[in-house]
Amino acid sequence: MSEIRSRILELRNLIKEHNHNYYNLDKNLISDFEYDKLVNELIKLENQYPEFYDENSPSKRVGGGLSDKFDSESHIFPMFSLDNTYSDIELEAWYKRIIKTIDVKDFEFCCELKYDGASVNLLYENGNLIRGLTRGDGSRGDNITNNIKTINSIPLKLKNKSFPNKFEIRGEIIIPITSFNSLNKKREQMGLPLFMNPRNTASGSIKLLDSKEVARRPLECFLYSVVSEDELINNHSELLNTARDFGFNIPSYEKVVNDLDGVKEYIQYWDENRHNLPFEIDGIVIKVNSIKYQKMLGFTSKFPRWAISYKFKAENLATKLESISFNVGRTGAITPVANLKPVLISGSTIKRASLHSYDQMIKFRLRFNDTVFVEKGGEIIPKITGIDINNRGLEQDEISFPLNCPECETELIKLETEANYFCPNKNNCRPQAIGRIQHFASRKAMNIDGLGDETIKLLYDKGHLVDISDIYNLDYEAISNIEGHAKKSIENLRNGIEESKSKSFQKVLYGMGIRYVGESASKTILKQIKSIDELISLDIESLSSIDEIGDKTASSILEFFEDYDNLNLINRLKLSGLNFTNDTLSLNSSNLSNLIFVISGVFEIYSREELKKLIEKNGGKISSSISSKTNYLVAGKNIGPSKFNKANELGVPVINEVSLIDLIS
Repeated sequence: MSEIRSRILELRNLIKEHNHNYYNLDKNLISDFEYDKLVNELIKLENQYPEFYDENSPSKRVGGGLSDKFDSESHIFPMFSLDNTYSDIELEAWYKRIIKTIDVKDFEFCCELKYDGASVNLLYENGNLIRGLTRGDGSRGDNITNNIKTINSIPLKLKNKSFPNKFEIRGEIIIPITSFNSLNKKREQMGLPLFMNPRNTASGSIKLLDSKEVARRPLECFLYSVVSEDELINNHSELLNTARDFGFNIPSYEKVVNDLDGVKEYIQYWDENRHNLPFEIDGIVIKVNSIKYQKMLGFTSKFPRWAISYKFKAENLATKLESISFNVGRTGAITPVANLKPVLISGSTIKRASLHSYDQMIKFRLRFNDTVFVEKGGEIIPKITGIDINNRGLEQDEISFPLNCPECETELIKLETEANYFCPNKNNCRPQAIGRIQHFASRKAMNIDGLGDETIKLLYDKGHLVDISDIYNLDYEAISNIEGHAKKSIENLRNGIEESKSKSFQKVLYGMGIRYVGESASKTILKQIKSIDELISLDIESLSSIDEIGDKTASSILEFFEDYDNLNLINRLKLSGLNFTNDTLSLNSSNLSNLIFVISGVFEIYSREELKKLIEKNGGKISSSISSKTNYLVAGKNIGPSKFNKANELGVPVINEVSLIDLIS
């Protein structure tokens, strides 16, 4: 059973990491197919072993997360994701489940293109655009209204007078392929780095802080779904036509079909013709057309049962392998990267492809000048999927894995439990040292303003930064002599570093970069551990007994604190004034006096009972329902729409657990 538990924890951490990369960093490191395999394996194990149930599991979540760049607000109606399918067999199984539920065999489907962009949810009242939110976590999204208003294809005021008084309309922000190529051509002429692909560029553009810069990007918005309490329309296809009459940009590619054969024909047609479109798609969306049947089918915790997306297989092409580079990560892991003869795949030129690990490289036994098959995983990140055995390089040109670190020449090591080789020279190997400092200063950790990746590299190479603790002992006068570091930038750097000293213990622990202790694991640990000294004192059994902490993570924590250099680093950070105690729950004040709170949802840092005690200890009162007397709704994940709607109607502010702590302190 311990192996099952460890695998479940491993899957949860992997999925959370991929969610963070995709939704927060606009990076997709694996294909949609591989991601869905991880999620489906997790769901299967959780169903088979309910004793390992966790309400915070990523299998229970919708979409990604929220950004700290923007204020977050609640969707009036939850913004669900779509379940994915990759085969006719899965599509037929979905069809049979529908028939079983509605007890009807003859009904229509509405088939649509699945636009490859960034999801957005627009709120209109009395015909006026009120706000635009990202998908966020499905319940709440980032408020990007100012950026949305710069997109010409989004109407600020509706021209048709028959619209509902209040409704949400969902869509995708995209960049047409021709516009994307023109944008990159201009950047090339200006000597700027080129954007990777339209999807990432669209997603990154709508999250820019400067709306003037957003306006310069060739963004368009394709809309596909209206959500309202009004029930004036019977079919989804009619809803699309009505939305067109309102003035919304809804491409006319949908098709209503009467059976599953019609669905399959639509899928096959666009699989063959998708590259003729002026924009990118990554599949087809199939919806039960009848609104009445949609209501009968309802939703799971993540997906509508009446809709599904059919994902196309990624394009796979052959090209020549020219060489392999070996990159060193912050943990010392050596990752092989294939350098390729440039090949155009899915609209972008591919020159490099991931091999992920030593094991995968050895599996292929690659040679110089091999013809390899390359696929853009998830239409974004390229990877090698195989070799053309009839077009191989010379046998004597097989590429061997290095015995020594390509950066510092230290002899590499490999553990039986790991797929990669590692460089053990963690303190003096440049990429490792720089990577650890970059991780510590990153947004999810200490979020140190003025200390970006390139600044860290520069300060390391100039001898001002050797390890994390040097951040708090910088010689600002000496740094001011470095080109590009004027008085203002030095002042911003100093302020950012000083502000980081007030960050929570959880941020510090995550920033330490202990292997396998990511953002989620660090929060879990601090539910039971109140100080760094207590954590250091735990043995392997005590660490393994912490919820969500498997044997591998426990061993990694133990190994980290057995290293004298790490203990010395912690002592230096303590002297610099960083927070190594989790004393938030001991707060006791009258700062919440006469304030009434309603708590709803699932929380990451504290349990609901802990939050209630925290509010009461600081003078606040708890209510079970929202009324005009409620001062705040403290919202967690998976909160139902009724409380959000009530709070919005009454103008009650909606905050999360972090904002609650801010109120107290």
